[in-house]
Amino acid sequence: MKFFKVFLILVITIMLFSFQKKTIKLFMAGDSTMSIKKVEKYPETGWGMPFAKMFNETVQVENRAANGRSTRTFISEGKWKAIVDEATEGDYVMIQFGHNDESKEKEDRYTSPEDYKKNLELFVNEVRSKKAIPILLTRIVRRRFDKEGKFYDVHGVYPNLVREVAHEKQVLLLDLQKSTEAYLTKIGKDESKKMFLQLDSAQHINYPKGVKDDTHLNEYGAQIVAQMVMDELEKLNTELTKRKK
Repeated sequence: MKFFKVFLILVITIMLFSFQKKTIKLFMAGDSTMSIKKVEKYPETGWGMPFAKMFNETVQVENRAANGRSTRTFISEGKWKAIVDEATEGDYVMIQFGHNDESKEKEDRYTSPEDYKKNLELFVNEVRSKKAIPILLTRIVRRRFDKEGKFYDVHGVYPNLVREVAHEKQVLLLDLQKSTEAYLTKIGKDESKKMFLQLDSAQHINYPKGVKDDTHLNEYGAQIVAQMVMDELEKLNTELTKRKK
């Protein structure tokens, strides 16, 4: 009997250990604010880069976000299909688009609000068809302040469409527009420059003429946003946050 009890405890321990070590994939579908950057683009940094380092070895992060992509082009270029083909039961897919969808002046990527919502619904349905778990994200804000130093947003109806799809289809939602807007409003016009790709001439070898970019993050800004994402994710009580470092 004593031997049987010891054996049973050993089996249970092995089973628990095996379960804890089972790897799940976290796919990231999105645009340049999330994507992995080439060395020649540094210090521009997608928030997905530091975010991927926040998990232990049982989470395999697949950051498939790409510069300049909208929901439409992510589909037409086959990037979305690649994620769906690889996703399996229990995996997660984080979806953040909007910056390029709303750019009417850029016909190569623009997506109408109607098509944007349909694309988000397609994403959700196809992820669920693989028994994986979709997570919708409103996109991070651009750094915009008026003459009085008051923050204002420029993305129109697109963030609300993400919220609508999340509500209608009961999808997990990370409202990054809300959290990043609140943070930039709090720290203000001048302090917020430190988060974005703002460089004077000759300040960095990759940008000899300098750069004033209020859309893309630097390493510091990406780390701040990545922590925001993790903080919001923890509120959802998913398997992912049980596997963070």
